[in-house]
Amino acid sequence: MQHSALLPGGLCRAKAREWLSEDVPNIDIGGFVVGEKVETAHLLCKGDGCLAGVPFAQAVFDELGLEVEWKFAEGTYIDTGAGKNMVICAVVRGKCKDILLSERTALNIISRASGVATASRHAMDIARRENWHGAVAGTRKTTPGFRCVEKYALLVGGAATHRQDLSQMVMLKDNHIWSAGSITAAVKKARSAAGFSMKIEVECQSVAEAVEAAAAGADVVMLDNFTPENIHAAAAEIKSQCPHVTLEASGGISETSMHLYMGPNIDVISRGGLTHGYACIDFSLKVQVVAPK
Repeated sequence: MQHSALLPGGLCRAKAREWLSEDVPNIDIGGFVVGEKVETAHLLCKGDGCLAGVPFAQAVFDELGLEVEWKFAEGTYIDTGAGKNMVICAVVRGKCKDILLSERTALNIISRASGVATASRHAMDIARRENWHGAVAGTRKTTPGFRCVEKYALLVGGAATHRQDLSQMVMLKDNHIWSAGSITAAVKKARSAAGFSMKIEVECQSVAEAVEAAAAGADVVMLDNFTPENIHAAAAEIKSQCPHVTLEASGGISETSMHLYMGPNIDVISRGGLTHGYACIDFSLKVQVVAPK
């Protein structure tokens, strides 16, 4: 699947300019040292993982006029033999100063995006092994300024993004409900502004709260911080009364415990750790030294 088609024109280039400007706001003395001779560099993967973030890294290379040949399609799971081997993911050619100027920004993008995609893929592997019907989703626990990359990487790995931002779906959490006075009041007011085209989700702590939310017009009910031991009975009771509602399990769910929440009445499992607790995949960019003749 070509996930790059999801990205609107100009987004990656705009981000690339922003990131490069942050990294090199003024002069580049390192670039002065190596000069403008044309070199070839290898982008090396040094750890097992799912390759992601390619359109954003490509935009960085494009911004600096570099030629890139990618050896793997985005979404490919690269096996380095438990880190014992380095795998060439791309070949980069251009002026040495521009290769080195792109280096850290491109590596930061690829390593983090691939980390999210790898966590996402592992989560989806668990769902497939359990033969579970539902969706695994990230959350809005993302890095400021890097959200679009992390959300994109979730999709590359196979998981869902949940809501992209506050404008995409209404989520009424405990603070909203306390301030509004009740679940029903909060949902009714949200619907008056959201209209018919936007879904409303409500964070609930009990079956009674979930039923109230569904009755008030919520499309999605989050069962927050339920244990695996009590969530399935609660979900069955809610579905028996409100079969139309989508049930989401969230709160303290890890990769090792996720399978315990996968039941016939749970439609979504969300994990903040997919975008704020992921391990980066190690990449490096090495200029190839040509031996003198």
